[in-house]
Amino acid sequence: MSDASALPADWEIKRLDEVSTKIQDGTHFSPTLGGNQYRYITSRNIGTGRLRLDSVEMISEEEHQKIYRRCDVRFGDLLLTKDGANTGNAAINTFTDEISLLSSVAFIRTNPRKSTEGYILQYLLSAPGKKQIADAMAGNAITRLTLAKIKALAVPMPPVSEQYRIATVLRDTDDLIATLERMIAKKKAVKQGLIQHLLADGDRLSGWPGSRLSELVDGLQAGVSVRSSEHAFHGVAVLKTSAVSNGRFDPTEAKPVLPADIGRVRCNPVAGSLIISRMNTPALVGEVGYVERDYSHLYLPDRLWLARPRRSGARQTNMRWLSYYLSSESGSRAVRELATGTSGSMKNIPKEKLLALEVPTPPPHEQDRIAETVHDMDQAIVLLNHRLSKARSVKQGLMQQLLTGRTRLPSKEGTA
Repeated sequence: MSDASALPADWEIKRLDEVSTKIQDGTHFSPTLGGNQYRYITSRNIGTGRLRLDSVEMISEEEHQKIYRRCDVRFGDLLLTKDGANTGNAAINTFTDEISLLSSVAFIRTNPRKSTEGYILQYLLSAPGKKQIADAMAGNAITRLTLAKIKALAVPMPPVSEQYRIATVLRDTDDLIATLERMIAKKKAVKQGLIQHLLADGDRLSGWPGSRLSELVDGLQAGVSVRSSEHAFHGVAVLKTSAVSNGRFDPTEAKPVLPADIGRVRCNPVAGSLIISRMNTPALVGEVGYVERDYSHLYLPDRLWLARPRRSGARQTNMRWLSYYLSSESGSRAVRELATGTSGSMKNIPKEKLLALEVPTPPPHEQDRIAETVHDMDQAIVLLNHRLSKARSVKQGLMQQLLTGRTRLPSKEGTA
């Protein structure tokens, strides 16, 4: 909560129950599901600033009426998750028809002369709002907000007209973030379809000869077991197994190495090579990452392999293409099927089995075309992720300024 003395003179700190006409949670008795008339909203349907509508349950009119007589949530009310793993998530109710709530969700209906749900939403999603919610739950045996705790949440309140302006600016930023997230999801879906067509389509594969992986890469080299250090030693670090995933290599996933181990680690990521997870959990073993450039300060541990391209005459394997194949659904499945080990927590891929893996191999010009096409899609996704990160950063900056009164939004008449 903000210090009242640090707020503008025309701002006040108010409890939610002082600026609301009703704060209520949903039913404490589980209704019979399976109807088709009314939506039944639970904590899993409340995201961070928006509703999650991919798995909404339905109930009958009879079950709905039992709940709605007590909890008459309306369009525009603020929905707040009050218990469970999603406690503190909040969103505006955008349903124009009646809905029912489970007790894990409360609604807040503000007094329009004192506040607005959109402004309260933005405050609850801000760092001070989240901290206040976390403090309200402190000491509980389970993650839970009581109605009394919700009503007692204190919010810095500018004049109502300014609340509307703040909420509008922050909502516009939220809309941009949501648009970028949808675009990224769509691009990823298109990429998966493209990979399926280019690398896994049965008719296309049938026309390609099979090559053993040993014919495409110049062996598999692993590092050695090393001990991590709390402090960097001349900037030298060893990669984590999480450094490779879905065809991509993240050089930031590394940890410092003890000085005594530096001389024993000889395997560096080099441009145009692949890093393959040799030993990992069942879900992550066999993950592959393509290395874009040389990294002289990074080393591979013994759980990762480095695969360099094998030259055939004047031509060498397009390793970017190979990374896309090994990360595709069919390629990844073929690699993981080689893993051995009875433990549910760790699997290992024998080197000789992986080198013997048969890979449907297109001619060199087709390898290049596939690699370029999918890489272009990857770059588009990277650019969108950069825009998304920047939009989120802008949103955080705006919240810090607008929700504390450090920056005031002028009205149409030019005053705050």
